Amino acid sequence: MTKNLIGVIQKLPAAILLVLLLLIFLPSCDKNRFYDQSLKIPGNGWHKDSIAQFTVDVEDNSRFYSFYINIRNNTDYDYSNFFLFLNTTLPDGELARDTIELTLADKSGKWLGKGFGRLKDNQMLVRPNLQFPMKGMYVFGIQHAMRDTILTGIENVGIRIEKW
Repeated sequence: MTKNLIGVIQKLPAAILLVLLLLIFLPSCDKNRFYDQSLKIPGNGWHKDSIAQFTVDVEDNSRFYSFYINIRNNTDYDYSNFFLFLNTTLPDGELARDTIELTLADKSGKWLGKGFGRLKDNQMLVRPNLQFPMKGMYVFGIQHAMRDTILTGIENVGIRIEKW
C-alpha cells in the first residue's frame, strides 16, 4: 500500500502537490486564531437593516484576546471609510453597542488592505486586550452605519478573534 501511495504522489504534477502540501500545513501556522468567520454580502448590496451575526463560545474568560473586523471591499466602493455598529449580546443577555469607523482608503484615494485587482481585504484591530467578562455564548452583530439604505461595494464582513 505504501508503494502505491508513493507511486501516485510521484505522478502528481508539481503544482497539485504544492497545493496539497499547503492545505495540510497552512492551518497549523495560525496558532493564535480563536475564531475567524466572514459572511458574503449579497451582490445587490447590504441593506441597512441587515445584520451579519457571529456566535462565539467562550470557555476561557481568564485570558486576553485581540478582536478584529474583517472587511472585503471592491474598488467600486464609493467611500474612503466605513462606519458600522457592533452589537454584542453577552451570555447573560446584556446588550452592548459600539459605533466603529474603519478607514479603507488613504487621503489620496489609494485603497488600503491587501489584494490585487478589484478586491481589497482589510483586517482592522478594534479591541486589543479584550477580556471576556464571563464564559458562554457571545453573539456579535455587524450592521453598516453608512447613510445609504443599500450599501454597495462591500463584498464580505467578518470578525477574527486571536488569543494571546
